[in-house]
Amino acid sequence: MALKVGKPAPDFEAPAYINGEIKKVKLSDYRGKFVLLYFYPGDFTFVCPTELTSVAVKYKDLQALNCEVLAISVDSPYTHKVWQETELSKMVEGGLPYPMLSDPGGTIGQLYGVYDEDTGVDVRGRFLIDPDGNLQALEILAPAIGRNTAEMIRQVKACKHVLATGEATPAGWEEGKKTLKPEPGLSGRVCEIWNPEMAF
Repeated sequence: MALKVGKPAPDFEAPAYINGEIKKVKLSDYRGKFVLLYFYPGDFTFVCPTELTSVAVKYKDLQALNCEVLAISVDSPYTHKVWQETELSKMVEGGLPYPMLSDPGGTIGQLYGVYDEDTGVDVRGRFLIDPDGNLQALEILAPAIGRNTAEMIRQVKACKHVLATGEATPAGWEEGKKTLKPEPGLSGRVCEIWNPEMAF
């Protein structure tokens, strides 16, 4: 099944380690919220702890945007638990506050096109799903390239604004900056109200 922006994100259920417990997590249980699926190659690796704890530091900001995070790797919930206790909790107080899902064999990763059969891991992929369960954004990076948490939050804010207003957000849009109102009269005239310097 090919993923398409604007179309339903594939549902799934998986065991997860969260707050000292192992629980079943189903994507569709989060309907009504934005969800960031955060695939990563593996526990006890190098770039992954920097990303996951960066997201943890900003987790309350994401929750304020009605957004939840689901971290996913092929590791077992028990490996997640040990990693939380031995490393992640030393990087951010209490460890990760969001679920760490287990995807043995890359079943979920295959649904989202991030499972690498050669290495047997889910590669570094991020998927933004809206409250109606539709995919709104995706990003896939090489293993050695860490993701930008600030940009991830910016995209959640932009998506939330677009869905609420019907407006479009230009390059580099941040809250309070000019938006675009899609209408026939704007075609060919964007240059009159926006310039590239506004993206920075």
